[in-house]
Amino acid sequence: MATARGPAYLLTLGRWRGGLGIATQSRALAALVPGVSQVDNQSDFLGKRSHRRHPGILQLSRVRLPQVLVDAAQLLLLESSMPNMEKHVQALTNYLWSRHLPVEPEELQRRAVHLEKKFLENADSCQMEKLCGEVLHALRRTTYHWQELSYSEGLSLVYMAARLDGGFAAVSRAFHEIQARLPEFQPQTLMDFGSGTGSVTWAAHSTWGQSLREYMCVDSSAAMLELAEKLLKGGSGSGMPYVPGVFFRQFLPVSPKVQFDVVVSAFSLSELPSKANRTDVVQTLWRKTGHFLILVENGTKAGHSLLMDARDLVLNGKEKSPLDPRPGFVFAPCPHELPCPQLTASKPLACSFSQAYHPIPFSWNKKPKEEKFSMVILARGSPEEANRWPRITQPVLKRPRHVHCHLCCPDGHMQHAVITARRHGRDLYRCARVSSWGDRLPVITPSELPPSPAQDPPES
Repeated sequence: MATARGPAYLLTLGRWRGGLGIATQSRALAALVPGVSQVDNQSDFLGKRSHRRHPGILQLSRVRLPQVLVDAAQLLLLESSMPNMEKHVQALTNYLWSRHLPVEPEELQRRAVHLEKKFLENADSCQMEKLCGEVLHALRRTTYHWQELSYSEGLSLVYMAARLDGGFAAVSRAFHEIQARLPEFQPQTLMDFGSGTGSVTWAAHSTWGQSLREYMCVDSSAAMLELAEKLLKGGSGSGMPYVPGVFFRQFLPVSPKVQFDVVVSAFSLSELPSKANRTDVVQTLWRKTGHFLILVENGTKAGHSLLMDARDLVLNGKEKSPLDPRPGFVFAPCPHELPCPQLTASKPLACSFSQAYHPIPFSWNKKPKEEKFSMVILARGSPEEANRWPRITQPVLKRPRHVHCHLCCPDGHMQHAVITARRHGRDLYRCARVSSWGDRLPVITPSELPPSPAQDPPES
């Protein structure tokens, strides 16, 4: 990826301990190399930790589902009489991954007008009667036919076998982002919109089980809610749930006085039939948010674009919650509130991440897997409350004596940085070398450096 225009975050400086001598050297180098930045040592940087554990590290080791959940899922699949389950799972997985957003009526009208003009250029009077039919035929052939999925008991079971473990892995990574950066945050309430088989509840319990006391699961499918409840009870319809305090309902709470510490929508916004529906849901979810709103979708261009629309809707929205008037800012993954540079590039790319996990060991599901997903975490408060370090947006390329990092920077631009120990210092080089896709690189920009001390005027 070529370096984007604008202030470049060329990482060309090594250590900075706050001393006047080194700070003076920093300013001298900054004058020679515009846009210089350096390791962020303002908050004790490493402390007593090794570079391998620098504060920007957010990678999560390979995720493993709770054994009680694995046992329950295997039991339910064993008791089902559905033939060719592996084939159904593969078909649903392929369909969900390749799915596009529904075409909006305005876009459909625009396409129809364009086709009509195209046909009119080559049509004579005897062909005019067929024009309408040709336009409709062309629209059917070129337009994506989005269909709403109706989750029956059978399809819900297939969805569980296909997506329970991958969904758990993606949401676990999103929760880990908050826990690693704000270990003091201990939520007590959580709402999951489009809860499906309940992977969000299980992941939240694994992350914050000691503090969470209420989980509100919302899904329009009664079959999904019944399946999620069975999974909580070990695969049966009776018995005590493994996670206490879980409540199920088919509609969002309407009371404006009800808020939750954490609100999640995982792989659910893409199931809504129109942009208007998504707008209404995102606004409702934000009103219900006390601290964090977490949105997760497939790591595709469609999924990423959908999340950026939701992000902009919250950031630009003038509607305030009667319970919490604080504005919103992007907690992760973006280090800014500016337009996404991935979408505005000449060749748009999806901003996605990958999380390794151990799948539920069904007969066809033995090998470790990777879940590719996109996410955005919105928080209430001020952006000044967040530490704005560049985000690594692609796998780090480690070469002899240098490292390639693709970064999304606080100025809203992408940068391809090549880091060496000789040019950038030991601290920054070692931090970059042990960092991974999705981590943050602890560097600061020239605007964040301390001001230069006043200099005495030259003697005459």
